[in-house]
Amino acid sequence: MTSFWSLWIIILTTITLVAMTWILVGNKKPRERETSQTTGHEYDGIEELDNPLPFWWYLMFLVTIIWGVGYLIIYPGMGNYPGLLGWTQENQHERQVAAAEEQYREMRDRYLAMPIEEIAQDPQVLRMGQRMFGNNCAQCHGADAAGSYGFPNLTDDDWIYGGEPDTITATIEHGRQAAMPAWGSILGDEGVANVVAHVLTLNGRDADENAAEAGAQVFATYCAACHAADGTGIAAMGAPNLTNGIWLYGGTESNLAHSIRAGRNGVMPAFGEQLSEDKIHIIAAYVYSLSHGQGSN
Repeated sequence: MTSFWSLWIIILTTITLVAMTWILVGNKKPRERETSQTTGHEYDGIEELDNPLPFWWYLMFLVTIIWGVGYLIIYPGMGNYPGLLGWTQENQHERQVAAAEEQYREMRDRYLAMPIEEIAQDPQVLRMGQRMFGNNCAQCHGADAAGSYGFPNLTDDDWIYGGEPDTITATIEHGRQAAMPAWGSILGDEGVANVVAHVLTLNGRDADENAAEAGAQVFATYCAACHAADGTGIAAMGAPNLTNGIWLYGGTESNLAHSIRAGRNGVMPAFGEQLSEDKIHIIAAYVYSLSHGQGSN
């Protein structure tokens, strides 16, 4: 907050407190002045007497003003003044998070020492993993982990980089960077169409035979190095299986043509700096369980 706005808030707040105090004290009347005189206000036959506030009302208003002044001295509220305690929402949140971390640290350390395959069968671990997944992963993969266009489905047994526990952990910790190059300028429109035809035949789908045959030669030259000669992919390179009908960016002819022509460069962010080792271990166990019939979708 700039100095101008800080001063503006301090002045307005001070004026408001002084004005409220003056109104309260300046209009206080001694009890002996109670009369039957009215203010002249009448509604539905009821007249308003011109008498002082009940004393307990007066004390209540006075206490709230004093409490407000004390609050503004102890806590922030007067512009940039931090308050005597130096309290902020951020440091309170950090203390609460630290307390929670300490409370659950022993339990998570115990799970960290156990294999993922083992803790993936523990209902308590799965509940924790599901909550952590919802906070960190569901934005891309969906609350049910079924994925969407450009984001892998984590509930089946098809894995781009492999579905072993250590591989899942590495993916969460270090992230992944896709590197499907753009082939449009190299293959041309005809070459792209021919490769699409070949990929369609790899999935048992109808395609022009001549185009598929020509595409097979192009595929062997440019694509087999990553996707393998039979198109089943190479997990170590992050090259997906092109023969099982599971598509990250859609399996229509136009989708396939776009992937070949323009390439794909999807990014899975690294969570190694955001999440502790034990949390990554628990999330990995939850994700592992989803494709092994243990998780709850």
